[in-house]
Amino acid sequence: MCGIVGVFGNPEAASLAALGMFAEQHRGQESCGMAVCDGKVIRLHKSMGLVKEVFTPEVLESLPGSIAIGHVRYPTKGSATAFNTQPHLVETLFGPSYALASNGDVVNYASVRAKLEAENVYFKSDNDGELLVKFIAWRIDQGDEPADAIRALMREIKGAYSCVFTTRRELYLFRDPLSMRPMVWGKTSNGTVVVASESCALDILQVNGRQEVPPAGINRVNKDGISLLENDPNLYRSRRHNSYCVFEHIYFSRPDSYHFGENVFAVREKIGELLAKDDEGLQADCVVPVPDSSNLMAVGYSAASGVPLSLGLIRNHYIGRTFIKPQQTIRDEGVYQKFNPLPNFYKGKKVVLVDDSIVRGTTIRQIVRMIKEAGAEEIHLRIGSPQVKFSCYFGIDTPHPEELAANRHSLEELRTWTGVDSLKHLSLTSLAQCLTKPEEYCYACFDGNYPLEME
Repeated sequence: MCGIVGVFGNPEAASLAALGMFAEQHRGQESCGMAVCDGKVIRLHKSMGLVKEVFTPEVLESLPGSIAIGHVRYPTKGSATAFNTQPHLVETLFGPSYALASNGDVVNYASVRAKLEAENVYFKSDNDGELLVKFIAWRIDQGDEPADAIRALMREIKGAYSCVFTTRRELYLFRDPLSMRPMVWGKTSNGTVVVASESCALDILQVNGRQEVPPAGINRVNKDGISLLENDPNLYRSRRHNSYCVFEHIYFSRPDSYHFGENVFAVREKIGELLAKDDEGLQADCVVPVPDSSNLMAVGYSAASGVPLSLGLIRNHYIGRTFIKPQQTIRDEGVYQKFNPLPNFYKGKKVVLVDDSIVRGTTIRQIVRMIKEAGAEEIHLRIGSPQVKFSCYFGIDTPHPEELAANRHSLEELRTWTGVDSLKHLSLTSLAQCLTKPEEYCYACFDGNYPLEME
């Protein structure tokens, strides 16, 4: 999962983009980058590390221009190297001409890359963001206008992609025909156009009049204003409805974001409420969330059940998200650095422990061990999503089914392995009840019903 930001029409575009990227830091902590254009030159700065580390005041001063696109990354397609850091830049005989940042994953990467390489298109990385920008540049070189090049991309490239693409004078916002990843834009009071993966990034920049880029939509922004080049998404997809990623609401997005027509916090509270309804009669002393994505689920559980909410696990916010760390050994080590139980709190208590999901299972197993060692008498684990049984190929790091806990253990085996007294997941039916338009979502990680064929 990654985060993107775009800014048009402000001489402080780099600084504004950095603020937006910082608000989306939860979407990726491995690397970040920014491309900024002053109308003549596109300057690129990217590096491994966090936004505040990479984009110091000195760096931002070296990036003049009124157009900026930014990216925060955690690796799904492509290894964790500087070459795969976004944005990706294309140089022509006239200098740096195009740059692109994307959120999502392409599922027919290999065949499209082979086609472009047969046309003598050169690749520096194995990242799908580079594939997207090289495809557009190749089509422009064939005579297409940028918008027509993007339409051709939508016909040939399959997967999830919410993208910002800049030339030296224009900014383009476009989104895959299934709208798998969020993408929201609007204007500030002085007319600056801002786009981001999540609305929380627009909040920090005081953006008004927000709306989502539509499925297969192309927004062109230039000195003449905004042109909404909306396509019919059904020209580019076989399904007649969107396939929003439901995991955005469960885990990835910040609770203060609004997208897919939903308040993220409200979905999570409803999840907690339905978990509690399935637990009528359970005797417990406290409800404890695994922070932070489960906090509002626990709020909903507590409100519905009457069991007091307790913030019994303290999270160190200066470490990244353990689920999206690329290697298992780093994830294991990160759990102990990230969480600590309250001292003298758990002794003799019956605890309802709420977490958003079980993917590999190692994180929750270690958390349970911590709470047991702190003196809990019983631990009842409640998971705010169905069992994750299938790989995601659209931007979530679950590439191998054999790594998933649900495929390695039965539910009873998983309860024993994690060390809890009882274990329940939210059902798929209940999850659908938490959403305004449940038919518009992708649940492939739970039911294996993929919206696109894999290559």
